[in-house]
Amino acid sequence: DPRGLYTCKVGEKTEKKLQVHYRMCQNCIEVDAATISGIVIADVVATVLLAVAVYCVTGHDRGHMSRASDRQNLIANEQLYQ
Repeated sequence: DPRGLYTCKVGEKTEKKLQVHYRMCQNCIEVDAATISGIVIADVVATVLLAVAVYCVTGHDRGHMSRASDRQNLIANEQLYQ
């Protein structure tokens, strides 16, 4: 417990006093380097998995060539849109 009154003496005449108040956090969690690195690694892994899931859900069809029948003519008879 570092609380208390501290005295600093230089020689025999000079004397300074310092009072230290220290509060302990009762709901605090101690976080060390291993915990922080674990959180960062878990975040990176979760982000990569989410990116792969989004990529898979979008449904990229490889090797599928678009055919002329798949296209829709929006302008009849090749007229310019006015």
